Amino acid sequence: MRGYFGIGVERMSKPMNAGNLFRTAHAFGAGFVFTIGATYSVNAARSDTSKSPHNLPWYDYASAAELSLPQGCQLVGIELLDDAIDLPRFRHPLRAAYVLGPEMGSLSPELVARCDHVIKIPTSFCVNVAVAGAIVMYDRLITLGKFGERPISPLAKPVDPGNPGGRHPKR
Repeated sequence: MRGYFGIGVERMSKPMNAGNLFRTAHAFGAGFVFTIGATYSVNAARSDTSKSPHNLPWYDYASAAELSLPQGCQLVGIELLDDAIDLPRFRHPLRAAYVLGPEMGSLSPELVARCDHVIKIPTSFCVNVAVAGAIVMYDRLITLGKFGERPISPLAKPVDPGNPGGRHPKR
């Protein structure tokens, strides 16, 4: 997959949720993880069995104002706001940093103002932070990955993007 992404949380207070999110980010191939004004300890996040902050860059910022991203990296807030873009209609930037808010709250107005995009998962109510992050990372993978089109029917075979005609290679 071309490009890169990072994912982080603002004002997270439950290390297990951040640990789940960071472990999933590691599995999906994140380039970095970050926290903003969060209480996070790798040792307290027992859910992160991959110890992702030991295996990928982890940036810790005290406030939204301190957040620093690589040049050309677009900040994407994930929040249930009326004017947010529904995830199925969103085109992921090749270089992106996704950020989620705290368990019992929302992204700060300061951070939302810094976002290049704000997206929402079209659910009836908020889901767990780690679940929301996993949904967004999976959506990124299936839309930017090289998987080819889905079949038009459950009875049809998927098209191999490396062999779009479906012919057997010459031996």
